[in-house]
Amino acid sequence: MKMIKTLMPLLLALLMGFTFQAQAADVDYAAAVDKSGKQRMLSQKIAKAYFFLGSNVRPDKAKQQLQDSVALFRKNHNELKAEIKDQGVQEMLAFVDFAIDEYADLASRPYSQENAALVLDLSETLLEASQDIVVKIEGLSKVKKSKIVNISGRQRMLSQRIAKYYIAYQAGFRDQNSVTQLEKAVQEFEQALGYLKQQKLNPPEIDAHLTKVNRLWRIVRGFFLGVEKGGLPVTVFATTDNIMDSMNTVTGLYVKASEASGG
Repeated sequence: MKMIKTLMPLLLALLMGFTFQAQAADVDYAAAVDKSGKQRMLSQKIAKAYFFLGSNVRPDKAKQQLQDSVALFRKNHNELKAEIKDQGVQEMLAFVDFAIDEYADLASRPYSQENAALVLDLSETLLEASQDIVVKIEGLSKVKKSKIVNISGRQRMLSQRIAKYYIAYQAGFRDQNSVTQLEKAVQEFEQALGYLKQQKLNPPEIDAHLTKVNRLWRIVRGFFLGVEKGGLPVTVFATTDNIMDSMNTVTGLYVKASEASGG
């Protein structure tokens, strides 16, 4: 009996270890990188929609986007909390629990310059936290293709970040940091698009979507680099959303390719 009592804690520890390993093995890390990557995009899309709504540009669509984006962010967040048990990821998700509540509250208020400044700041905070979660999950993955899922998925975020800073500038946020962040996002988007287009193993379907993105990008690129001139915010709204949708499709195709190859 004494030996059984002595061995019991060891057996429980071993059982818990096997259970954790089984749970870890069941996690689709490429899909988790994709999902956490969407959180980056949503952090920017919420703020973008708030600014477009406040600027009375496509107000009905912007309002719906804002509401849908908050709801999807919460859904993805809860799923990540249930799926990824790593302590570092869980700690950052706990921080996001607090941040998204405050962010959603601010974004639901009537537009004002003071509130818009807070929305802009929190969109940066939530992006930083979401990016940290992506990096942590990618680090847990043994799947080599999770890297390209991350790069492709980040294009979704950059499309919304660029639109966010473009419309924020038109709304009066014309400090040099906003211009610098916009220009940096444009440069990063172009570099990543070039990298993805050069992937020799891309199937024709991915290449077709990337060609479409490149075509759309050429339409609006000049607006962003000439943000001081303003103009055509409806075109920016629609085109960056089309780019985001195409990059979301591309990222999903990379996830499927990863699952099919097993890494």
